[in-house]
Amino acid sequence: MIFGDDGEGAEFDAPGEFVPENVPAPGAFLDGHAVLAGDAHLAVHAESRDRFERFGVYDATFGYNLAKLNRDHRHPEAGFRYGIDPVRPEVLRVEFTSTTAFCPQSTTLTRGVFRAWNATDSAFRLVSVRVDPMHQRSEATNDRLRELEAHYEETGEIVDEAGASDAGEATGFDPGDLEDEADAADDAGSDSGGLSAPW
Repeated sequence: MIFGDDGEGAEFDAPGEFVPENVPAPGAFLDGHAVLAGDAHLAVHAESRDRFERFGVYDATFGYNLAKLNRDHRHPEAGFRYGIDPVRPEVLRVEFTSTTAFCPQSTTLTRGVFRAWNATDSAFRLVSVRVDPMHQRSEATNDRLRELEAHYEETGEIVDEAGASDAGEATGFDPGDLEDEADAADDAGSDSGGLSAPW
């Protein structure tokens, strides 16, 4: 664990509870796919939490495992939704909605999510990750995620930002990315246990 994650308060849903009004609505990336809800969502999200813990996918602002964002009442429209491709049921789609359109961590975090799910075996052959289009840099972020995904499907390897192939553990946090994204936000005038089978 990188940051403490033991404290719970009234602003969080209980672990293991799916509260539809406190998670983001499915976006464009999940259109036409079987969107997970209830126990199916909770099972996949529990694995996300375990993988984020292992790979260091933490929100630097709130200081907690990024999966906890789904339970945070302060940001009911932010977090993760999941869907299964009806044509390729071995593919899990993950859509991340950030807390604001100018969140400086979104690129770093979604790359971390991609690595956390694909660097080690899971019930899915591929876990495809995108950021919701509400984010100001969603196009550039999603283009990069498509490149990482294409390389992974072709080679079975995950490329880090230095261009090296890597199938091991790595943090989802890169301070340089925060600086780059914060600069972009300023330029824009900002305030700135695994699953046994796919669903």
